[in-house]
Amino acid sequence: MFGGQQPILVLSQNTKRESGRKVQLENIQAGKAIADVIRTCLGPQAMLKMLMDPMGGIVMTNDGNAILREITVQHPAAKSMIEIARTQDEEVGDGTTSVIVLAGEMLAAAEPFLQQQIHPTVIIRAYREALEDIVGHLLSGLSVELDVKDKAKMAQVVKACVGTKFIGKWSDLAVKIALDAVETVTLNENGRLEVDIKRYAKVEKIPGGAIEESCVLKGVMINKDVTHPKMRRYIENPRIVLLDCSLEYKKGESQTNVEIIGEQDFTRMLQIEEEFVQRICADIIAVKPDLVFTEKGVSDLAQHYLLKAGITAIRRLRKTDNLRIARACGATIVNRTEELTEKDVGTGAGLFEIKKIGDEYFTFVTECKDPKACTILLRGASKDILNETERNLQDALNVARNLVLEPRLVAGGGAVEMAVSQLLSRKQVKGPYTAVAHALEIIPRTLAQNCGANTIRALTALRAKHASHTGDGVCAWGIDGESGEIVDMNVKNIWEPLAVKLQTYKTAVETAILLLRIDDIVSGSKKRGGNEPTNPAAMAQGQE
Repeated sequence: MFGGQQPILVLSQNTKRESGRKVQLENIQAGKAIADVIRTCLGPQAMLKMLMDPMGGIVMTNDGNAILREITVQHPAAKSMIEIARTQDEEVGDGTTSVIVLAGEMLAAAEPFLQQQIHPTVIIRAYREALEDIVGHLLSGLSVELDVKDKAKMAQVVKACVGTKFIGKWSDLAVKIALDAVETVTLNENGRLEVDIKRYAKVEKIPGGAIEESCVLKGVMINKDVTHPKMRRYIENPRIVLLDCSLEYKKGESQTNVEIIGEQDFTRMLQIEEEFVQRICADIIAVKPDLVFTEKGVSDLAQHYLLKAGITAIRRLRKTDNLRIARACGATIVNRTEELTEKDVGTGAGLFEIKKIGDEYFTFVTECKDPKACTILLRGASKDILNETERNLQDALNVARNLVLEPRLVAGGGAVEMAVSQLLSRKQVKGPYTAVAHALEIIPRTLAQNCGANTIRALTALRAKHASHTGDGVCAWGIDGESGEIVDMNVKNIWEPLAVKLQTYKTAVETAILLLRIDDIVSGSKKRGGNEPTNPAAMAQGQE
């Protein structure tokens, strides 16, 4: 570094370093450990995990991402496994458990080759080739086209997703909610398709009542009440104005000095404040709205003027709620009252009402003509049930969204994994390539295990079915997650979106490749006692 010397890696006494084959095998063990944690969470007979956080709160779920989010791990390879569940959740919203189980198995499949002293790059090359072949098979022969207008078929696919979750018991209701919500927020403008469920399909959870009472509102619901008790709480066909400014007198900026000479000056100041508020209210009243929503505050004086004009005001809305109301009723959010015009007023809503549910007041803006935003109202016995229902519903919403954006399906129940596995095995490439084919069988095997079936018998029979398949169509034989028997998925109607499967395989194989690439883990820990040199010269000497 200095004087033409070569840079050298200097490790202090308290820097731990492990390298080589040992690290690779350790990474594989860590990956397998994470996969083992959530292996029982796959399929319709999945078990739930109960997680307790340090504050004493509990989470009961079988959602792979939710479980791993709560787990604290030290090993860096285990952390990267947790990261892939998050990636899967953000990209396609479903298949978080599958991706972890598959990635763990891909790593386990590489272990014997490492022990035989085969170089990791050879294994990686085979894995890459296998992944390309998997994607090719899925896009060509193993997936079928879906007609998005065929509501019954769409419902079957979403039902297959919901069937493995806690809300499987109410699957018909959950499917209806998911499809209604996605249909509502789908926007098709000049050939551009947008399905933004995160922003425009809000889930509101209200404890109490039965799950059967849950529904999708053709409009928006927010946890607010009117600002003044005498304002109207029920308006049909309301004219709605949305504001992003406060209906209060603006306080002076910091350190404002006002010199008052006589008593009349103080009275004049108060008068100016009142005139300001009156002017704002006059701007609003001029466009004759029935309803005003603002993200900021509404002063008592403004309430008085609005009440006299027969206008209902609701204050301190969230920005996201305001955007949803704007989409639902066709209003434009205005930042200054002086700029209010007729075209900013929303007239798309059919009904505004305020209802009391439990102890809270809720504002409903419903019966919208063409709402491009909606609220999903969830009811349930307790907070834990509501939270788990919401997590499951998010998966169903994402599956419905994926189908709208990419309408292709593959057979569920481990059928597609077995079909891909057979196709890879037929290529007759020895070594790690075949290991990928065997690793894919973990999905049907786990499904059989989780419902208490005889795993070896079920897998052998399934393998035989796929090996003997000679027809033109896709071989759709898989494991029935309820009974553990082998069934034809065409008859059972269990289908999964291609987008979810593609993402699962890509993420799982690429993570396995990434972890096999690591042959060195260096972790430096801080020195205790604070005896580091603070002098720059001393630090330079240390570097030298």
